[in-house]
Amino acid sequence: MQLEQPAQVEQSTQESAWTGTVPSAVDVRILVLVVAVGGLAASVNIPYGGVPTALTAFAVLVGGGVGAHVLGERRLRRITDGLVERWVDAGAHIEDVTRSSDGMRTEWTVHTPDGEIRIGGLALVPISRFSVEWQGVGDTMDASEAEENLDALAKGLYAEFFDIGSATQRS
Repeated sequence: MQLEQPAQVEQSTQESAWTGTVPSAVDVRILVLVVAVGGLAASVNIPYGGVPTALTAFAVLVGGGVGAHVLGERRLRRITDGLVERWVDAGAHIEDVTRSSDGMRTEWTVHTPDGEIRIGGLALVPISRFSVEWQGVGDTMDASEAEENLDALAKGLYAEFFDIGSATQRS
């Protein structure tokens, strides 16, 4: 029985430990900005339409802003999930995917044996931006462009992040 246990441990270290779940990461700064803009718009409407118009403007702007942020966060989470899934399928070892620890950013950290990859961006649907950073070097692009070209993006980032060891061995 003891002889079988080391073989199981070796097998589990070869495979990714990632469970396939990317956690939610709501950006508190965007929500505060949405409430502040809604409050400003409501205060401007008080002299012209009264309190009912101001409250309606506040509700519409805050509701729309929160909805736009939630949709943007879901888009970035889908991109992150798609990238990590494709990297695992290509043979990368992913230990875990966690959201940013401070709770103030729409950002995830992909933990690998070679270091951390930070994926995130601006999660506001009409102007969503996707960003990725590894070893201090980052790149940013439009989130809709990243979502449309996810296969090519995943392949290019995989070559940058995970094929370094095999590229140095060939040289």
